[in-house]
Amino acid sequence: MLWVKGLHLAAIAVWVAGLVCLPGLYLRRTRVRDRDSFHRLHALVRFLYVGIVSPAAFLAIASGTALVFLQQTFDVWFFLKLAFVAVLVVLHVLAGTVIVSLFRRGRTYPLWRRIVAVTAVLLASGAILLLVLAKPDLAGLLPAILYEPGGLRRLAGALNLLPR
Repeated sequence: MLWVKGLHLAAIAVWVAGLVCLPGLYLRRTRVRDRDSFHRLHALVRFLYVGIVSPAAFLAIASGTALVFLQQTFDVWFFLKLAFVAVLVVLHVLAGTVIVSLFRRGRTYPLWRRIVAVTAVLLASGAILLLVLAKPDLAGLLPAILYEPGGLRRLAGALNLLPR
């Protein structure tokens, strides 16, 4: 299990570092003047995203999933952590869409977008780190019915708007 945790931590570090690094490279797009520099920057950004950051994201999620089954972690803080992981996944996908659109003729990436992107990545990853290290007792955060056996089925049945 120690190897899985080490792989998980290393993959998260590479994933988050890549998501922090990419917006800085996007800003370089406005400074590129000649065609060769443009293609080198585009190739670098695509390689970083496709060859390094995306595989790291996959490894982080796969090893994290393995850890769930190895450690059997089913506490409320863990589900909140997964929500922040989902935020990282959304930010990862958004980074990919930026790459697709940014390297078209006449496109730029403003500084304010870099600040927002990096801040969002740092807040999400910081929240994940805080939750994992503190493991706070958040039992009162969710409705009591979710802690009862069959509670989710009863709740879903009560919320079902379709005729029975």
